[in-house]
Order: sequence, then structure tokens, then C-alpha cells
Amino acid sequence: MMKPNFFLKKRSKNLLFLLLFPLELMAQLGDPQGPYFATGIRIGDVSQNEAVIWTRLTQNPTRVSDAPLPIALYTDPETGAKHTRKTREDKNGVVYFPEGYNINTIEGAVPGAAGLVKIKYKSAESKEWQSTTWQAVSPEANFSRKFILSDLKPGLTYELLVEARPVEASKVSAQLKGKFKTPPDEKSSRKIIFAASTCQGYPDRDHPQGFKIYPFLEGLDLDFFVHAGDIVYYDNLAKNKGMAHYHWDRMFSLPTNKSFHAQVTSYFEKDDHDAWFNDSYRGIETSFMGEFTFDQGLEVFRQEMPIKDKTYRTFRWGKDLQIWLVEGRDYRSPNTQPDGPEKTIWGKEQMEWFKSTVTASDATFKLLISPTPIIGPDRSTKKDNHSNQGFSYEGEQIREFMASQSNMYVICGDRHWQYVSKHPKYGIVEFSIGPNSRDHAGGWKQNDLRPEHLYLNVVGGTMTVTIDPQKKGSITVIHYDVDGNPLNEFVAYAASKRGEP
Repeated sequence: MMKPNFFLKKRSKNLLFLLLFPLELMAQLGDPQGPYFATGIRIGDVSQNEAVIWTRLTQNPTRVSDAPLPIALYTDPETGAKHTRKTREDKNGVVYFPEGYNINTIEGAVPGAAGLVKIKYKSAESKEWQSTTWQAVSPEANFSRKFILSDLKPGLTYELLVEARPVEASKVSAQLKGKFKTPPDEKSSRKIIFAASTCQGYPDRDHPQGFKIYPFLEGLDLDFFVHAGDIVYYDNLAKNKGMAHYHWDRMFSLPTNKSFHAQVTSYFEKDDHDAWFNDSYRGIETSFMGEFTFDQGLEVFRQEMPIKDKTYRTFRWGKDLQIWLVEGRDYRSPNTQPDGPEKTIWGKEQMEWFKSTVTASDATFKLLISPTPIIGPDRSTKKDNHSNQGFSYEGEQIREFMASQSNMYVICGDRHWQYVSKHPKYGIVEFSIGPNSRDHAGGWKQNDLRPEHLYLNVVGGTMTVTIDPQKKGSITVIHYDVDGNPLNEFVAYAASKRGEP
């Protein structure tokens, strides 16, 4: 293949001029000194009796750190000239590596390895370990394997010991410890604390080992954690399926991320940047993402996430809390379709599931956790979510239904600023988490305070939610900056009028 006949300046700490070569897709397998757990584990979809443990085997014990990044180039259809990104209308996206590098040696690379994995687990109260059998990882799923632990008990802390070994050897090559909590049963009324995050841009890391919010959250002894989407951003470099998996490898091999996710029950949602690219949906005719397709994006997400079945699901955390996690990409109509009864983000089946499960729930507090806003306000130029005019028909259906419920709130991802807003008609309160780093914040003007806003801050950080039956049956939502400093506190009580702080 011909080489591009120009040089491009690499924007990184080394600031080198590097000759670029086209992408090589051949993965390297195996290593007699491994395999290892460089990308850690992910503990998800935990119910009273089950947990999904995601594992992956790697050739090396740590990620590649001191190396350059690749770059994506596009082709002008009229001149045939190669160019860097201008808009998302660019054509024929292709990833090029610096000379002498490939997908296994660039910054953040964590090449996978064949091998076997076994999980030992026990409650913190027990001395007896239970164990799965040895299971081979799947090369087709980025050398990962999911285990479903199905004999758990509610309201307990469980300890994990994950072990790896080569296929043809019996000696354990690597171990990784972990822990997680199971939800209390529906009759148990106790304090629950969880945290939420969204919009996690790799170029916007703010800690030498990853992101500041994770060491902060790790010290809170959370019951669980929710990532509300935009966990990775495919847009710039995921021009084929191999590079899509690379995005997950480099993100979860960051030491802050790896440590946190080995120690907490987590629930993950998908948004546009985890599916394909910004504001994406099935059916877009584009070559911006090169060989990488929308359906491949959905497949990669399921391969990389500790999710058991459907990507919309609900979990009960004791007598006083139930959460709903929804899917906003798989079933959506084109954003460009005229609004009306046939236009949807959730799809008919998910909408019916949502209404029926919410109606059936007797939890004190009901929280819809959505990858995108339901209430807003959002920018007038946007047309991708239920707070926008483009999906106002279905959005109004959701808001009208939620208004019929007691003590129901919305937590949303996607927006790069923090807010607490109250719908002027229905009184529903929505909490926007905001991005998880300061450099990722933006998209709204700090002085643009609307009547709906109870709190507004164009800043990065995280958010915690506390349900406390001992404090008059209260819900407390605290927004933090990236250093863990509290910025705003919202408190409401189950017996009070909806949304009164």
C-alpha cells in the first residue's frame, strides 16, 4: 500500500513529526510469561441474587504508556487528497499509525491473550470460597469472558479473586482481587448511596493515572455506581472494529479506572459515542467512520460490558429505591424524521416495559437514569434527545407518565455541564451529572440561567445520590467538582410535594 506523501505533527507530550502508515489489523496472540489482567474486571448488572463479572486476558501486565497515538485521515472526494478531520461529513476515514507502531504498541494499547480464567468468590462474612470452572476467553470478543454468579444473597458484600493461566499450563499466571455489593431485598429499608458519571473523554484526563473522580469515589464506600453513557468516544479513531475495542482497552487500563471498577457494583449505559459517533443512529449513510459500522458498535458494547441480557433494565435496591436504565440508540428513529407518534428513541417495546415496571413498583423513590435529557433545558440547535423539539411527542408521553408517579426523578448523562432543573408544567426534577473532567465541560454559558434551573454550573465532576429512610425518607443529591468538593446539594422528602428542595 502506498504511503501518504506528507508528514503530520503529532500532538502529544513528545511533539514529534512522524511518518504514518496504514492500519494493520493482525493481532498478536499469546505470551509465555502471561496472561495477565491489564484491563481489570468489570462488575455489573448486580441483582439480589446475580452478578455479571467481565474479565479479559492480556499479553502484558500493564498498558503501553510511553508511545505515540495514531491519527485518522480522510479523503477529499474531488481531489483525492488526504486531510485531517474538518467535520463529521468527512469521507473515507482511515487510521494511520506512526512509523514502527501498530495497534498493539501505540499509547494505551493492551493486546489481548488466549488463556483460561476462573473466579473465586465469597461473602465477606464467610470463610468458604466458591469457585467457577476454568473458562477460555474469546478472541472474537477481544479476549474477554463473562461469568454470571447466580447463587448470591441480597444485602451482602462479596469478595472476588480472579485467576488466569495459559491454556496448556496449570500454574496461575495472574490474580486480581475485587469486591462488590448486592442490593438489599425489597422489604429491607436502609441507607443507600450511589454515584453517577458521564462524558469520559480520554484526551481530557486530569490525573497522572487517569481521572480524579475515581480515587474520590473509591473513598466513599458506595453501594453502587452508574455510568450514564459516553464511556468512550469512538468518533476520532475508531475507524474499524479493532480500533473500537482499543478504546475500551485504553480507558479501563488507566490505573484510576481499573482500581475503581474492581471494587464497586456498576451499571453501564450506552450513548452515541459508545455506539458509533455523535448523534448517531442506524441508517446514516456515511464513510466518516471508515469500516466501522453502527451494528458493529452495538456488538462491541455488549462484548465490553458486564450486561446479561437487554441493555434496558431495572434494579431494586431495597424498599426505598428502584432505578431504571434505558437504551437510547438501538431502537431510535432517524433524528431527521418529522416528529410525531411514529418517531421514537425508546421504541414501543421499551416504552411499554418502562410504564408497566414503574407502575408495578412500590419503591419509595423511583429514578430514571437516562443517557440523554428528558427535561432539559438543552441547546436549541440540538435534536437528539427527549428535551429537544425533534422528539417532543415521545418526550411529552414520558413526562406526562412520570408526573403521575410519586417521588420520581431523572438523572441524565450526555450534557457537558451540571444542572438541576424542574419542569415548569409537570414539576419533574432532572439532575444532569456533567462531564467527569474539567476540560470536557462546555456547551452551555454559565450566565444562561433559565427559570427551570435550580442549579447550573458549567464544570466537570461527579454526583452522588443518598436515599435515607432514617432522615424523614429523604433523597439527597450532591454535585461535586473533580477534586471532590461539593458544589450543590438538593434534598427532598418522600412525603413532600414533588421536587420541593
